[in-house]
Amino acid sequence: MIDEGERLQKVLAQRGWGSRRACEEIIAEGRVTVNGEVAVLGRRVNVDVDRVEIDGAPVGVRPDLVYYLLNKPVDVISTAIDTHKRETVVDLVPAEPRVYPVGRLDGDSEGLLLITNDGELTNRITHPKYGLEKEYLVQVDISSADVSDVAIHRLRTGIELEDGVTAPAEVSRLQEGVLRMVIHEGKNRQIRRMCEAVGYPVVRLVRTRIGPIMDKKLAPGQWRNLTQAEVKLLIEAVTE
Repeated sequence: MIDEGERLQKVLAQRGWGSRRACEEIIAEGRVTVNGEVAVLGRRVNVDVDRVEIDGAPVGVRPDLVYYLLNKPVDVISTAIDTHKRETVVDLVPAEPRVYPVGRLDGDSEGLLLITNDGELTNRITHPKYGLEKEYLVQVDISSADVSDVAIHRLRTGIELEDGVTAPAEVSRLQEGVLRMVIHEGKNRQIRRMCEAVGYPVVRLVRTRIGPIMDKKLAPGQWRNLTQAEVKLLIEAVTE
């Protein structure tokens, strides 16, 4: 048994996995591993180096991990550094610790974007294997006519793009020229290309949800820390 470090149930409770008693139950059920070994009650962990997993999903336990939710404005670039000296999403959040956007939103798109220094969670959120849903409000050009039922059917069943056929999307008509679309892929400019392929170029694109995470009160350019409960929900959403 490891005698150094913090008690595992305390660390898990601090990371939002429930009360210490609830975390003790998770450990007792054999759902927690440390460095690949099933943990037992009383196990201590070094949060700086030990790898902790629950149900096979990595749980960030380092004390310096941060998770930001940003409402990205138009014309802000979804990279850490831009060679053209344009404003980036990282410029809008604290400079320390160093963080990176999880995936990307095009410069002419806006809405919710996760920014973190948790590489394990980033890899899972962006990996096609886990198919994390992203929801968008999409305003399209209807100068000729409103979005047809045929176009919506095509979006729902899959669109042939240069890099392959898209997976079926959830699509609903909210009002004239405004669609709600939910996809679980991350092809480059996917929503824009899908809509253009069915004859309705995108005028405005806003991401409103990333998996279980949404926030209707966050203004463009504003950011906040994810709550421990939200981080837990994200981890659970990308757990096999």
